[in-house]
Amino acid sequence: MTAAIDTAVADVLAELASLEDPRMRGVNERHGDDHGVNLTQLRQVAKRLKTNHELAQQLWATDVTPAKLVAVLISKPKAYSADDLDRMLREARVPKVRDWLVNYLAKKSPHAERLRQTWIADPDEHVAAAGWALTAEAVAKRPELVDLDALLDTIEAEMKQAPAPTQWEMNTTLAYIGIHHPDRRERALEVGERLQVLKDYPTPPNCTSPYAPAWIGEMVRRQGA
Repeated sequence: MTAAIDTAVADVLAELASLEDPRMRGVNERHGDDHGVNLTQLRQVAKRLKTNHELAQQLWATDVTPAKLVAVLISKPKAYSADDLDRMLREARVPKVRDWLVNYLAKKSPHAERLRQTWIADPDEHVAAAGWALTAEAVAKRPELVDLDALLDTIEAEMKQAPAPTQWEMNTTLAYIGIHHPDRRERALEVGERLQVLKDYPTPPNCTSPYAPAWIGEMVRRQGA
């Protein structure tokens, strides 16, 4: 590590520590995250730093959750190899880091399809969930990469019993099939109605329920399809 990067890491860690709020930590800990930094303020730190891949790697290596989140935001997604992203996903200890890594790095990586195929069958529920998140992305944006009918078969057979992180992303995939592929919509609705996954999930007013039939119906309505 160069002296400049060493100093920058220390400065970022100190700034993030100064933003720590015990009340915010309490809120985050209820969702499995181990920090108390407001994410809007954290994004402002990253915005000021701009893209800096070397600094990102060093911040990630600190194993401090807010530093890892900043690292994701200032990284160059295409600079990471598939092995890098696989290692980082397995090192990510908390939900928000995993979520940002998948959405801001893996989805933008040239290795996304390779990772999707590797992760989706992984025995680790968090890694498998990342694979399903990439699958949902493919369903919406690159459906030529996936077999929609095979996905529906797998979801129908496995989603009800899947661990919570994997189940959530499988459910997203189911909803995306129904939303983006009218020719599979009827079956997607049937599967969702039969499995009843997330039907009773608490949803704030004016927000769309994650229950797949309700989600599909609302998005189709908005699209006028």
